[in-house]
Amino acid sequence: MLRREFLAVRNRLTADDVREAAAALAGRALELPELAHAHTVAAYVSVGSEPGTLALLDALRARDVEVLLPVLLPDNDLDWGAYDGEGSLARVQHGGKMALFEPSGKRLGPDAVTAADVVLLPGLAVDGRGMRLGRGGGSYDRVLERLERAGAHP
Repeated sequence: MLRREFLAVRNRLTADDVREAAAALAGRALELPELAHAHTVAAYVSVGSEPGTLALLDALRARDVEVLLPVLLPDNDLDWGAYDGEGSLARVQHGGKMALFEPSGKRLGPDAVTAADVVLLPGLAVDGRGMRLGRGGGSYDRVLERLERAGAHP
């Protein structure tokens, strides 16, 4: 029920609201000390009414940060590929699910995320304790579990 309510609110955002949110997201994220020292960042490409991430991804690349982006696998797990600019993305329709923008280059494997200094996750909502509510597919829950199993602490 919460998921539906948050999606309904977000889907009422105007194109201007989404653009403003994208600029605010990039600006705030780039101020984070964790990103200032990162060599590799795992992130995502926003879709629909999500705050845009391309400005942030391009700003990270301009800092010579390696940016890893997810590739959705048939079992909802995530593989990873390098982001080399907007031209390196392909729009991929995943069955009855939404279309995603994914890196079109070489696949690095699901464990590639464990080498990231910072991992930026999408979420519909996050509470004060850092608990996130995603879209319900479990893809990023698997990423968090993978990081924990590997002893990685991005």
